[in-house]
Amino acid sequence: MQLRSSPSSPFGRKVKMATYILGFDDQVRPVLTDTLDPNDRICDVNPLGKIPALEDDGNIYYDSRVILEYLDAKAGGGKIIPASGPTRYEALTRAALMDGILDAAILVIYERRMRPEDKYVESVVERQRGKIVRGLEAIAAENRSYSNGAMPDIGEIGLACVLDYLDFRKQVNWRDHAPNLASWLADFAAMVPGYEDSMPPID
Repeated sequence: MQLRSSPSSPFGRKVKMATYILGFDDQVRPVLTDTLDPNDRICDVNPLGKIPALEDDGNIYYDSRVILEYLDAKAGGGKIIPASGPTRYEALTRAALMDGILDAAILVIYERRMRPEDKYVESVVERQRGKIVRGLEAIAAENRSYSNGAMPDIGEIGLACVLDYLDFRKQVNWRDHAPNLASWLADFAAMVPGYEDSMPPID
């Protein structure tokens, strides 16, 4: 398997962590990808030019949601995505919330880095920060503890990536809005394979 991604991508990190959790880490060859480089082959693999993208047995899978489902099925199914019933849809809904928070967090970075200074729109940034904060508060209100050992579900993988990405890029201080998630993250980090190995680099 080849995984096209970037060490700083939270969506790529979700996939990388899942390969450890599901026992595929030694079967995956990472391909460093720069979506802003016009010479990068990512558009030949994913016409949207987005990461992550996984190639396996001549097939290509994207985005991270599809890749996680593919890896779960490859591992026998029902591992990181519950196979059926209310628990499946509850996990998928939590995963969708985490992806939405990450989308908003990335848009904050894009607005800051990609727009000329005279085109920067603070209201756009604040709108995205509002999504992040509301998402964090909704998660915190559930007052969850981490108890799934070495096999988290996709929503929990996503939450760990959310918290660490916010620490990495500092769009908001999540501890101001969801302080009870600090113990959740500590427990997750202590139990889940690939957590440290998939951590984004320090700038």
